[in-house]
Amino acid sequence: MFDLDGVLTKTAKVHDAAWKEMFDGFLRDRAARTGQPFVPFDAVKDYDEYVDGKPRADGTRSFLASRGIELPEGSEDDPPDAQTVYGLSNRKNQIVLQRIRTDGVEAYEGSVRYVRAARDAGLRRAVVSSSANAHDVLAAAGIADLFEARIDGIVAEREHLRGKPAPDTFLAGAGALGLDPAEAVVYEDALAGVAAGRAGKFGYVVGVDRVGQAEALREHGADVVVTDLAELLDRS
Repeated sequence: MFDLDGVLTKTAKVHDAAWKEMFDGFLRDRAARTGQPFVPFDAVKDYDEYVDGKPRADGTRSFLASRGIELPEGSEDDPPDAQTVYGLSNRKNQIVLQRIRTDGVEAYEGSVRYVRAARDAGLRRAVVSSSANAHDVLAAAGIADLFEARIDGIVAEREHLRGKPAPDTFLAGAGALGLDPAEAVVYEDALAGVAAGRAGKFGYVVGVDRVGQAEALREHGADVVVTDLAELLDRS
């Protein structure tokens, strides 16, 4: 069970930048209206703690709650300029898609090597991502053919799966491959994702530390932490 952003592709930085652009714009406008000080979105602390690995609306909701801000939920088809949870979430998605179209998507070479080795060894492989854009990202990175199943934001909404840190999407990935969770491994870089793997009672949880949070990944349930999946090949 491979997470996408930050594990397979370098889109975690794209998402981080998009969250910051969206939230900073919202917070700046709110400060101007209320007279309260503008405190920007922290691209490291706030991203890791409140939004990383979560479904988009859950991330929006979680960060706003951390600032004591309440907004109407709105609906999924709210325009990106709506002052609602879904409006802000759609604005974030608009920014991500613009950045992907402009800059493209790059896969981590070590991760691609590892997934190819898993395929060659006859192991089943699934992508499990909270992103509704997972298909486009996989295709843009040229790695869609390496996976037999994809559980993404679209599937999660259709099947009413709870987002990470709940284990629902990982369990759905295991089910799609015909595996018991105890027979499967989760590869995650997000704290919420590692916690989801542990909650799902998966046989092993690998934390991928791209930003210097190895200890936090262990605390959330990672059995082992690496900086790149290629390290696992070198250990074998």
